Amino acid sequence: MSRILIGDDDRELCALLAEYLRREGLQVDVVHDGEAVMARLRDATLRPDLLILDVMMPGRNGLDTLRDLRAQYRLPVIMLSGRGEPVDRVVGLELGADDYLSKPCLPRELLARVRAQLRRHTVESVGMLTAGVLRLLPGERRAYAGDQELNLTGAEFALLLILVQRAGEVIDKTSLTRVALGRELERYDRSIDVHVSRLRHKLAEASAQSPRIDSVRGAGYVLIPPSGASA
Repeated sequence: MSRILIGDDDRELCALLAEYLRREGLQVDVVHDGEAVMARLRDATLRPDLLILDVMMPGRNGLDTLRDLRAQYRLPVIMLSGRGEPVDRVVGLELGADDYLSKPCLPRELLARVRAQLRRHTVESVGMLTAGVLRLLPGERRAYAGDQELNLTGAEFALLLILVQRAGEVIDKTSLTRVALGRELERYDRSIDVHVSRLRHKLAEASAQSPRIDSVRGAGYVLIPPSGASA
């Protein structure tokens, strides 16, 4: 049974979401501030498989909590925000959130996002994939550029995996959203663009010989291995 942690100071909403998710066969814990979230993550016996994190909380807010936890943990994170501003979504994704929902949200939609992220986090064990100096170990969910391990979120790993599997092929954003986020592309949705931007930065920082991810206007993205390298 997958363990879900909800970090939100809206106790009524937490009770509603927790009850719904439990009825769907998930183990759910609830805390109401960022410090409590970090305490749960530090305890290996209580650490969740997925975190649902509210942006606006007293004390350490959700964005600060996300920034801190991403330095240590790779678990999938779905952000919730009552403001629903596009800038909040982009900032959350840039800090390492895997997905984002505006409040109020339908429990059924949240469940679909949770299940999608849990699926993304359970990649079938296949052989090592390479693209130049880039190496992916899907069974271990690890990626390396040369000798440098990349610190990737679940969505970033899933996105990089499909780009490497289909290196040299332009993949549209609709397909990338389905694979990396487990949902359909929404109107004005820039989630994939933000994830690609973070991937580009991490690849370049890890190795100057890393393959690049090119944008093809109106079409999507393509991974280009260094000249002479094969995927």
